[in-house]
Amino acid sequence: MSTSKARRFRSSASFVEAARIAFESLSKNKLRSFLTLLGIILATTTLIAVTALIHGMNLYIADKVSDMGADGFRVVRMAFFGNWDPKKFLELQRRNPQLNREEYEFVRTHATLLKDIGMEASRNARVAHEGKSVESVEIDGISANIPAIQNVQVGVGRAITEEEVRRHAPVAFVGNDIKTRFFADTDPIGKTIQIEGNPFEVVGVAKELGSVFGQSQDNFVMIPVESYFKTYGARNGMEFVAKAIDQTRLMEAQDEVRMLLRAYRHLKPGQDDTFMLFGSDSFINLWEQLTSTIAVMAVAIVSVFLVVGGVVIMNIMLASVTERTHEIGIRKSLGARSTDILNQFLVESAVLAATGGLAGVLVAWVVAALVRAATPVPMALPWTSVFLGVGLSAVVGLFFGIYPARQAARLDPIEALRAEK
Repeated sequence: MSTSKARRFRSSASFVEAARIAFESLSKNKLRSFLTLLGIILATTTLIAVTALIHGMNLYIADKVSDMGADGFRVVRMAFFGNWDPKKFLELQRRNPQLNREEYEFVRTHATLLKDIGMEASRNARVAHEGKSVESVEIDGISANIPAIQNVQVGVGRAITEEEVRRHAPVAFVGNDIKTRFFADTDPIGKTIQIEGNPFEVVGVAKELGSVFGQSQDNFVMIPVESYFKTYGARNGMEFVAKAIDQTRLMEAQDEVRMLLRAYRHLKPGQDDTFMLFGSDSFINLWEQLTSTIAVMAVAIVSVFLVVGGVVIMNIMLASVTERTHEIGIRKSLGARSTDILNQFLVESAVLAATGGLAGVLVAWVVAALVRAATPVPMALPWTSVFLGVGLSAVVGLFFGIYPARQAARLDPIEALRAEK
């Protein structure tokens, strides 16, 4: 056998032996092992649980929170993301006029980068049918293309038509919650519901949308936008919902709509917009700000746990060096090199810490499963976080195992043999 092959074989055998000794130490002293690895377990659990929360929320937001999609955006009178500023709100309320139908028609006929654009106005109201009622139902006055723009699909019946919008028809397209509440055992099509006492004929029911953070997305009634304004008076609360011709042209489409509205309102260069545009990226930016704060807090907590866990592992390994001094002397007298002793204790330290990391992964997985089952909080465990947790734990074990390993490697074989067994 060549020298290099012999060296590799010896190194492999040394690793296996060190790992075996580490696992034997864990099994013989279960309570001490648990207390030793508690810091590593808590650190890994925290890291992976936070990662699962953020990853799950990212998937959740991408799938449900924004009904605009990656190529959609809204034009509103004013909107707030992040911290509420009363002074800014009063300023915007004074400066920004309500959007109106003439502006909508101007944008609709002049925009070249939009796939579609619709009108919408919303408020909460009481909805009743044959003695039953539901409070705080979202009432949406819409143009006929809004369901398609917002990807709301028809489950039963049909959606509202352009003709019904034009002639202020008293018709309604309802969410699944309304159907379940009023028409659980009957066909809702053709039935009449009352919105704050005003009768509307149900022409269709939307497919179930589910919930967001425990809040149902199916508790709504859509009526023609002209019927909405006829019922509720002045055209307050109107907003435009638009889709770009494709996702890559979203920013250009927003700029075009901004330019058209500024031109219609005769805003001069340098004057602030008297309206606001926001798309899915606004929600994403807000979420990134939130998750960055969560991540910083998690890193701080994980760092404390890792340092504590690492120091405990170092103390245990120092005690192990003292307990096995005689054994180290025997190994050195039989030809073991200082590097063999060093590697043995480093491997033991890393295996101990990695075992704690693996235990932390299992705890985090159980926590994520329980949270997902018992609450509306979405949690998804990415495999990368599992490898990160175990790998980081092993690195911590290696780092904090360097000092004990060097102490063991530097022992004089004669002095070590004199130590008591």
